[in-house]
Amino acid sequence: MKYVIVESGGKQFRAVEGGTIEVDRIPVESGARVKLEQVLLLADGETITVGKPLIKDLPVWTTVMEHFKGPKVDIFNYSPKKRIRVKIGHRQNYTRLLVEQIGGSEFVKKEPVKVAKAVEIQPEKFAPTAKAEKEEEQMKTELKGKATSTKKVTSTVAKKPASKAATKLTPRKTTSKAAPKSSSKAKKPVKGTSSSKGASTAKKTSSSKTKTAPKKSSGK
Repeated sequence: MKYVIVESGGKQFRAVEGGTIEVDRIPVESGARVKLEQVLLLADGETITVGKPLIKDLPVWTTVMEHFKGPKVDIFNYSPKKRIRVKIGHRQNYTRLLVEQIGGSEFVKKEPVKVAKAVEIQPEKFAPTAKAEKEEEQMKTELKGKATSTKKVTSTVAKKPASKAATKLTPRKTTSKAAPKSSSKAKKPVKGTSSSKGASTAKKTSSSKTKTAPKKSSGK
């Protein structure tokens, strides 16, 4: 990269072609061309030339872009026990220069490079072929078939819980089996049989045992 060190107003600046530098105010109107001749150093890639103290026949051609003021600086002087308090504000005036050319006895005006506008390329519209039309029709039919199948599935799923609810709500009919009719007339034992005699003898023995059971004496 090619650059130079230029001196202006007792200060040194690094100037590059196409860049800008901010120097102390120069009494020149904006848009005018300024030639800076105090070049101290030139660097062109790896080759560096140093002036003794300046490099001859290597001016820097610049144009004035604008004049402006820098940031405000406050200066305050104070001395105790003397009632000295002095406040001063200052804004330095600067000039912005555009570096257009380094070196050369005369300024060569460079024409701006014209850039062609990009034109949008619209895609060509082709008529649909017979195959494409057939494929579209097949896709439409397939989509319709899928839609109908999904509707059927949803309708069957919606009907199932309704049938279950109906079965739960309907009461079940309980069939009561007719109990066997008990014979109202129980068979009476016939007198003179062995079974009746045994029952009477059992009653007599149980009654006799209860009467003859001795009482236990509670001994103190």
